[in-house]
Amino acid sequence: MKIALFGRNFNETFDSIIHSLLTKLFNNGIEVYIYQPFAHFLNDSKKFLFTFSGYFDNYKNLPKDIDFMICIGGDGTFLEAITFIRDSSIPLVGINSGRLGFLANISGNEANQAIDYLITKNFTIEDRHMLKFASDRASFDDFPYALNEFTIQKTGSSLTTIHVAIDGEYLNSYWADGLIISTPTGSTAYSLSVGGPIVMPQSTSFVITPIAAHNLNVRPLVIPDTANLSLQVEGRTDNFLATLDSRWIKCDIESKINISKAPFSIRMIKLPQINFYSTLRNKLMWGADKRN
Repeated sequence: MKIALFGRNFNETFDSIIHSLLTKLFNNGIEVYIYQPFAHFLNDSKKFLFTFSGYFDNYKNLPKDIDFMICIGGDGTFLEAITFIRDSSIPLVGINSGRLGFLANISGNEANQAIDYLITKNFTIEDRHMLKFASDRASFDDFPYALNEFTIQKTGSSLTTIHVAIDGEYLNSYWADGLIISTPTGSTAYSLSVGGPIVMPQSTSFVITPIAAHNLNVRPLVIPDTANLSLQVEGRTDNFLATLDSRWIKCDIESKINISKAPFSIRMIKLPQINFYSTLRNKLMWGADKRN
């Protein structure tokens, strides 16, 4: 079995967990290919003197016959790992080295059990839909895709106007600080923080959520993910920010943008007893009030 290990720096409270995880992998004869900057971090600490099977530092030299990737970190690290996996269909599982996340939803205390499940293949695979960005004047290089969301955000102090059409039919002109187009996976991220609905990950939909809309009667809208969205920005500045998950670019105000469903999905590993419902309860503290 071959696995890829992707991660970022973590604090010393996670040392014993990562040491136990790596020991279990090597003791079971698993070939571990590690993200090179993460390997440097582990080796520089002088606490993790392991010999890895290989290294990668971009998507081109990530071996294509990897069985799955383990991501160590938070949801931001998980999203970064996707830029390495791309359309390779390599399943991804996230072990959280900090606070519990919606993507990196396995706590440090559950890491050893998670490895046992992976070794015995006691898991299922969930396909998570992505969205695709296209524009006549702006580019996210060779990976214009997002698992969570696409956003438009103003660069100045004035509100911006975002004209939106769905499948060629005019929907609305949003006068706001910005606009979020989220996938079901991203419905629990930025969209949720500005009042968007929680959408089940298996749903075939997008959510359009305005950021600080000037008109209070402008509400989030759920649409089919088969829709093609056309966006045009109008404002007093010459540019605006466009983001795909944690990546951002500055776009010319004349840019025309199209958002659609990506032609591929991200495959996420689902382990026994760890699911979206339990993550919702833990992350959002449902049940903390005894009246619930």
